Amino acid sequence: MIDFAGERVVVTGAGGGVGTALIAVLSKCNARIVACDRPGADLSAPGIGETHHFDLLDEDALHRACAAICEAGAPAAVISNAGWTRAETLADITPENLAAELDLNFRSAALLSRAFLPAMRTRPSGSAFVFVSSVNALAHYGNPAYSAAKAALHAWMRAIATEEGRNGIRANVVVPGSINTDAWTHRLEENPEILAAVTRLYPLARLVEPSEVARAIVFLASSWASGITGATLRVDAGVSASNLPFLEQIAG
Repeated sequence: MIDFAGERVVVTGAGGGVGTALIAVLSKCNARIVACDRPGADLSAPGIGETHHFDLLDEDALHRACAAICEAGAPAAVISNAGWTRAETLADITPENLAAELDLNFRSAALLSRAFLPAMRTRPSGSAFVFVSSVNALAHYGNPAYSAAKAALHAWMRAIATEEGRNGIRANVVVPGSINTDAWTHRLEENPEILAAVTRLYPLARLVEPSEVARAIVFLASSWASGITGATLRVDAGVSASNLPFLEQIAG
């Protein structure tokens, strides 16, 4: 059993679907959870030990929150989970939503991790960053601005893994496929049949559950993954390993 033994783990986007699942898994693993989300987000889930409400797009607020968290000591792990997208295709991209999606899905995660690095270098037992990405970083499934930001996140992760490994800092990325969360609500409102159509594209014939993504993240954040850095772990029901519609066409 993974056991954080009361060590502090920072989670951004802690009030969302994957964030809530992370809180539940981390609680079972005896982590002291430092839950972060935007102002107004519900951070009352059982198991949370410390809360910080701030806007990741507000650079001053981001740095103040990181400093406040580190006053109690460097965290054992930082899980960069917050993310959002609405611009589904190139036709939907405007200068404004391009900047917003790049800032939220990449720039804020980069600035957050950079702010934590000085304190995390001081931990004798080492520390870890886990960035939550998407299969959109690996191939085009829509949402081009979001996809570009997530691809940049992979490069940032590799930079930390390479340059900070000698300081005992690991960095890895979890790559989910479509997750069964409220993020699908707006699509279902527009097309109630969309889930049935999409799940046919997945070898496991379903979306992944938030708890499945959370368990992979917690593993990489823990000492059980002490020899793993610079890696990407896919939790995507097989979609990035396959082209199932193509196979079905040629196999009849």
